[in-house]
Amino acid sequence: MSTSFTLIALSILACLPGAAPGAEAFQDGPPPELVKQVAAREAASEQARGNYMYRQEVRVEEYGGRSGSASGFYKELREVIFTPEGKRLEQMVGRPEAHLSRLILTDEDFEDLRNIQPLLLTPEMLPRYTVKFRGEETVEGKDCWVLQIDPRQLLQGMRLFEGMAWVEKTSLQIVRTEGQAVPPVYHGGKENLFPRFVTVREKVDGFYFPALTYADDVLPFKTGPLRMKLRVKYSGYQKFGAESKITFEPRQ
Repeated sequence: MSTSFTLIALSILACLPGAAPGAEAFQDGPPPELVKQVAAREAASEQARGNYMYRQEVRVEEYGGRSGSASGFYKELREVIFTPEGKRLEQMVGRPEAHLSRLILTDEDFEDLRNIQPLLLTPEMLPRYTVKFRGEETVEGKDCWVLQIDPRQLLQGMRLFEGMAWVEKTSLQIVRTEGQAVPPVYHGGKENLFPRFVTVREKVDGFYFPALTYADDVLPFKTGPLRMKLRVKYSGYQKFGAESKITFEPRQ
């Protein structure tokens, strides 16, 4: 926080029965009922991910000054684990390191970290969005359908996603999203702005789970633009079972 003004910002601060149809079956366009099928796959992925342990590393950097170099940072490390009784827990590893001078992390930032940046377009979430087919594209060697996702309505207190999703044709699972958490928040003369980000997923036991979220954006504050970077890394996915043990290495 600067001594002359306050900036509230950031962007941190989340099975269809039978085999999926192959891409060759839809040479003239996307699969029928594509969006509903993708949502069903997302629900299956969400349910599956709820049975996994993993680590989540967050780092935010702000840039300023004449040199344009990083002027402050925030980082934290969390683990999602299970108790011996099978209860799922999220716990902080050590203490967060907060050395930001202008950016302030808000409740919306952390909500976006859990629910918007990983984006799970489940059937329960579909009524909040309009989804349009935007063609085909190859992403990291995967043939994908491209979907445009927009909120139907922006409501106060509700966090939503606005952007694009790439759906692998053969599995009908989302493998990449690119967009922004909306809406920006203005209250009491303060601005809470959110950057554009990209989330990529990796295949884990047949499901695509979030692997990396990153952003490098300039937030247009009234007091002047501010460049920030965000990196959220998900690692060590391990399915919980009766014989599971935490095998994470100690934090360096």
